[in-house]
Amino acid sequence: MAKKRVAKETKPVKVVKKADPLFPSRPRNSGIGGAIRPKGRDLSRFVKWPKYVRIQRQRAVLYQRLKVPPSINQFTATVGKNEAATVFNLFNKYRPETQAAKKQRVKETAATVASGEDADSDKAPHQVKYGLKHVTTLIEEKKAALVLIANNVDPIELVMWMPALCRKMEVPFMIIKDKARLGALVHQKTAACVCLTSVEKGGDYAQLRLLQDVAKEKFNDNAQLNRKWGGGIMGLKTQAKLDKRAKALAIEEAKKLEVRGRA
Repeated sequence: MAKKRVAKETKPVKVVKKADPLFPSRPRNSGIGGAIRPKGRDLSRFVKWPKYVRIQRQRAVLYQRLKVPPSINQFTATVGKNEAATVFNLFNKYRPETQAAKKQRVKETAATVASGEDADSDKAPHQVKYGLKHVTTLIEEKKAALVLIANNVDPIELVMWMPALCRKMEVPFMIIKDKARLGALVHQKTAACVCLTSVEKGGDYAQLRLLQDVAKEKFNDNAQLNRKWGGGIMGLKTQAKLDKRAKALAIEEAKKLEVRGRA
């Protein structure tokens, strides 16, 4: 008898799906910095911060580690919050005019002169002065009544010499946080230093005299401010290493004394 032919069972062919280039599959990554953030864990150490953030953090660490000379370290001693508020309240009353206000004033003065009338100067006699060269000239001529210097001027060499000049000319000065606040006083982004030459008689004059006394006490006549070095603070690892070394030396010294005592 002829053998019956049995048809072979055909296996279904698996269709391989092609990856969609527009929507590639991205499997979840549960590791550090992946899709799932572990609870209760600070991952800021693993973040790649922008360059300006890294630079300012490194600068802050360097100012702690390196020995900072007194002429630079004095800019860390700023006035307190309450005193700063009093200073800015006074200076806000004598803010200089804006560019638009000045343009309008000049226009009105020109119109008055053109009509044949005498033009009275309506410019405010007491104003906050700003600009490094202008303020320096006022200090040298002893016309400045109170000078405010920003603590975060970059490069610091721009104003590093100004406290010494103020002490020599006996002009009261204060170191203030920060250059952006001083800039806002005079309608600028930042200002390295500002000053007042005079104020209106009355309550403002008494307040200015009080602030001058505070400035002389805390800055002009403070000899310690101009002698104190800054920095020299080591990191936690270095401090632990130095402590460990000091303990080992103390133990070794104690052993030597014990040996000498027996002898």
